[in-house]
Amino acid sequence: MGIRERALENLGVIMNDEEFQADNDVQIDAMARDLDFQAITRRWFDRSFDHRYSYHFRWMGLPIIQYPQDIVAMQELIWRIRPDVIIETGVARGGSIVFYASLLKLLDRGGRVIGIDIDIRRHNREAIEAHPMAAGIRLIESSSTAPETVEQVKALLKPGDTVLVILDSNHTHEHVLRELELYSPFVSKDSYLVVFDTVIELMENEFSDRPWGRGNNAHTAVKAFLATNRRFVIDTAIQEKLQITVAPDGYLRCVEGE
Repeated sequence: MGIRERALENLGVIMNDEEFQADNDVQIDAMARDLDFQAITRRWFDRSFDHRYSYHFRWMGLPIIQYPQDIVAMQELIWRIRPDVIIETGVARGGSIVFYASLLKLLDRGGRVIGIDIDIRRHNREAIEAHPMAAGIRLIESSSTAPETVEQVKALLKPGDTVLVILDSNHTHEHVLRELELYSPFVSKDSYLVVFDTVIELMENEFSDRPWGRGNNAHTAVKAFLATNRRFVIDTAIQEKLQITVAPDGYLRCVEGE
């Protein structure tokens, strides 16, 4: 029990779940308008990048390479949406697809995860395929933007599937925009298209060793995509709650059917 809730209960105020959430919403709104707090958060995030902070966490034994806040946010979305299929571009060391597969297994709906990467290193593939969650995972080693890859993904979907898509591979504007164009049609109404690493546009860090950077990244791609696609809107409530996130303006809610 938090300090605020304990204080309220000491005053005889016992909140049901709706009241508890309403109280949280008030606090989140105040936090979102606290410019000093946001500035502190941004400085902290920039410094955390210098320490490769996102590399320090594992899910069920495998490196997940995400910030804990985004991990929790994805858990909340998956619990609410209850997707049949999660598509993720960018496999890396496998922790994220194992994370998604474990949540789908808990939902006990026969859900499956499709992980796509142009280069799945042998040791990573072996770790994923030997994992207890492997039965719920399908790996595709190919460029996410290749027509044959998209056709392979399409063949793995069933009519009526609720689909959630996560983009986390090459973060250049051109590549992410193409992924958005190719994979957004798979996303079900009221589900999400999540674009990670949009934070690149807001960071002070230089990315001299990468093909992306300010002005050329996932955030600029999202902006271009939303200028012509009306099926999706930015769910700002998520980033306002998280504050620390690699996906500002990257949690896109699907508001129209295909």
